[in-house]
Amino acid sequence: MKKISVLALVLLLLALPAFAQKIGYVDLQRALNLSKAGVAAKQQMTEEVKKYEGEFKAKQDEVLKMKTDLEKQAALLSDNARAEREREYQRRVTDLQRFQQDIQEDLQRRDAEFTGRIINELFDVLQSVGSEAGYTMIIEKNEGAIVYADPAFDLTDALIKAYDAKN
Repeated sequence: MKKISVLALVLLLLALPAFAQKIGYVDLQRALNLSKAGVAAKQQMTEEVKKYEGEFKAKQDEVLKMKTDLEKQAALLSDNARAEREREYQRRVTDLQRFQQDIQEDLQRRDAEFTGRIINELFDVLQSVGSEAGYTMIIEKNEGAIVYADPAFDLTDALIKAYDAKN
């Protein structure tokens, strides 16, 4: 439905030359990825991932060592001691899985925060660029409503330049 509405609006504006003075489009995903803030956010997320990977690897190594020790000593331990160590091992495995899930949720939340903030700032800049340049309409390229667009109408580079200049 959204595609039909945008397409209908574009066709209406093209059919009415008096209103269709200037139409452009932007690729917000590309602007997000190539802007200085987007590159910095991506770098920061990469550093966070590396940090968490190190923590996870250390915890995982502990659990694997615990399992190896348990397997080696199982025959020497009493039934109660073996059962206790197996419970402790299972608890550590569960803790490791919970830690991994918490890491993934935290990274997704932080990525969404970075992305949301930058996209909102890009929209603000895009409003100014569109208004100052006299565009009648600017469409987001990746929403699927554009079947063909002349690259001359692509405002993504201008958006990135204006956004980076603002920040």
